[in-house]
Amino acid sequence: MIYDATQCTLGEGPLWHPKRGELFWFDILSKRLHIKDYHWQFDRYVSAAGWIDNDRLLIADSIGLHAFNLATGNIDQIAQVEADNPITRSNDGRADPWGGFWIGTMGINGEAKAGAIYRFYRGQVHQLFAGITVTNAICFSPNGTCVYFCDTRIGKIMRQKLAEKDGWPIGDPEIWLDFGDTSWGPDGAVIDTAGNFWIAQWGANRVACYSSDATLSQTITFPAVQTSCPAFGGPNLKTLFCTSAAVGLIGKDDGKTFATQVDATGQAEHQIIL
Repeated sequence: MIYDATQCTLGEGPLWHPKRGELFWFDILSKRLHIKDYHWQFDRYVSAAGWIDNDRLLIADSIGLHAFNLATGNIDQIAQVEADNPITRSNDGRADPWGGFWIGTMGINGEAKAGAIYRFYRGQVHQLFAGITVTNAICFSPNGTCVYFCDTRIGKIMRQKLAEKDGWPIGDPEIWLDFGDTSWGPDGAVIDTAGNFWIAQWGANRVACYSSDATLSQTITFPAVQTSCPAFGGPNLKTLFCTSAAVGLIGKDDGKTFATQVDATGQAEHQIIL
């Protein structure tokens, strides 16, 4: 079940690259991008990525979005996101079906309502939602009709309708799942090809799967308390990966990255168009 034994302080943002057949993930607080048995060190907090082509990732950090060349290590700034705000950093993010990229920000120290969600699309960045404390769970339905996201601090999964033509929000988001006063927090999420919603539940040692009607269908337990984000990968997109965080914990498996086979097929991550 352990895919990589590196203990990340705050493992996040797993991404299965469909062309390379390789899993990437971040240790946000250590400012690192990981693959199995290797990492790249950065000067700023890095948290989420999408794939541009075989050799380049679009990486989100505390000042914006950058094209990172995996072969050469070169970094080219693509767009600024809260570059003039020293309080915040990037957090959860994902490419959308139209070649755009959604990225959330949050306070470095979890400052209340300091974060927001933005969309990078055709070279420009637009703020979509503000006043969020911990942005998480950004993922898209397989038919592209809606996006899900949450503020972990509040515990509500929001569903937002999207325009078929270009993916911009239509109307206001609605509450899709309300976890209320649970002892754990909803964290990163991903949706499979059948429309099931898989979400890491921080503090609960697990990833939980909810059907498209918001009914809990199964849970998968991992040997780390702070499960942070799932991702589908492997040759047939039937492997469920999950990152975790060791921050504040001393367990031997906390912070490691896990993998397990599931009876579901993930969506291939969308390609980002610069």
